[in-house]
Amino acid sequence: MIAVLLAAALTIPTDRIDAAFTDAVKKNHVPGAIIGIVVDGKLAYMKTAGLRDVANNAPVTDDTRFRIASMTKGFTAMSILKLRDAGKLRLDDPVSNYIPELARLQYPTKDSPILTIRHLLTHSEGFPEDNPWGDRQLAQTNETLSAWMRAGIPFSNTPGIAYEYSNYGFAILGQIVERVSGMPYKTYVTKNILASLGMTSTTFDVGSVPKDKIAYGYRLDGDQFVAQPLLPHGAFGAMGGLWTTASDLLKYVSFLVNAFPARDDAESGPIRRASAREMQQASRFGSATSIANRLSVSSYGYGLRIAADCRFNVIVGHGGGLPGFGSYETWLPDYGVGIISFTNLTYTSLRAVHDEVYDAMLANGLQKRVITPSPALLAAKDDISKLIGGWDQALADRIFADNFFLDTSADVRKARLADIAAKQGACKSDPGFEAENGLRGQWRLTCEHGSLVVYMTMAPTMPPKVQYVDMKSVMTPADELPKPANCRP
Repeated sequence: MIAVLLAAALTIPTDRIDAAFTDAVKKNHVPGAIIGIVVDGKLAYMKTAGLRDVANNAPVTDDTRFRIASMTKGFTAMSILKLRDAGKLRLDDPVSNYIPELARLQYPTKDSPILTIRHLLTHSEGFPEDNPWGDRQLAQTNETLSAWMRAGIPFSNTPGIAYEYSNYGFAILGQIVERVSGMPYKTYVTKNILASLGMTSTTFDVGSVPKDKIAYGYRLDGDQFVAQPLLPHGAFGAMGGLWTTASDLLKYVSFLVNAFPARDDAESGPIRRASAREMQQASRFGSATSIANRLSVSSYGYGLRIAADCRFNVIVGHGGGLPGFGSYETWLPDYGVGIISFTNLTYTSLRAVHDEVYDAMLANGLQKRVITPSPALLAAKDDISKLIGGWDQALADRIFADNFFLDTSADVRKARLADIAAKQGACKSDPGFEAENGLRGQWRLTCEHGSLVVYMTMAPTMPPKVQYVDMKSVMTPADELPKPANCRP
């Protein structure tokens, strides 16, 4: 079974992170902020800046509660998956099965599919993008929301064909949680998600937070901070109502990061690891953008964004913005690292700082978690290394899949290995192996002259056999192919 080893010891470049964080707070004229970093489930760094309460000159502390706005959507998605796993609903069920107010919803075309829970989770329900309108609906009552749904919802697209961000859709998901579970949404999330994660400082009810722990929200009017009302939790709370601390949110981030890879360990947490991984898969393409000459491709999972750039194949996260607040969370499942940041200034996130932190970590030795190759892959490595040392047709017939010599004949492959031996001399396999997954990876052989890098993939046969091999001769350090640290030219 594939297993993961803890990330190699990583030196957190605190001076560079301190400078990036402090500079961003200053440039964005943020009253107060906090940033936290988790590595392999443990808090590795936290820093605060500025004021949680401008009127009383009260500083942000490690336990200050900020409203995290749309980052709440991940908790809503997690609640839906928990109910799904319990057999209470299915993601492809029509929403009207649980919300009868939508049974007579007027679709934009006669061939539109029926609105499903999955559409809502992935922002592909076809409702119009509703920022900033949705941000002002947080405190609406269930009765008001019910009346709105009975009156109908306009469509900008037919369901299921396009990504369009919808706070309304997540408010409806909150109603599904209530009606399926038989308890208020905030009660369900608190009992079934927050308690399981140990998030004891997280709440939907700001009235329960001690006044000396609240980050008050502000907007900037000229050079003056104007206090924003603390909107109460209501029917739209499922899209953005949570208040939390940096250390509490990092528990949630750690749970999602550590759902990877699939393994045999005992389950723990609010939902199954398989469901947590499912949340973090690209379900709906979002966009491709270029920021600071770095190409990034974005998609949406369930209440989470999934992106990729030239540094990382998978970046999971979400932003949050409400009047008075801005927040951001990102993590790298392949590396075991996550970052969260909060501010108390309207729609102001520290996203650029996250990128700076990852760049700094890469420069200070950030490495992917080590994947343990399968026994079949390790056995194939040993067998191919033997063939490189001297051709054995019986061994070759045993380890290679039926396509291998049809793609390139045995005589040609044997001749290529002879050329390598003449050029590089005797080669000995190094002990390490860089696995991409259980049945694909590469390793190095040290030769009398230079070295040889061998890459192979296994076929879906039982037992697995080798379907493809590629070899790269490395005679000098200049022959090495550098891995790009980023997408900048």
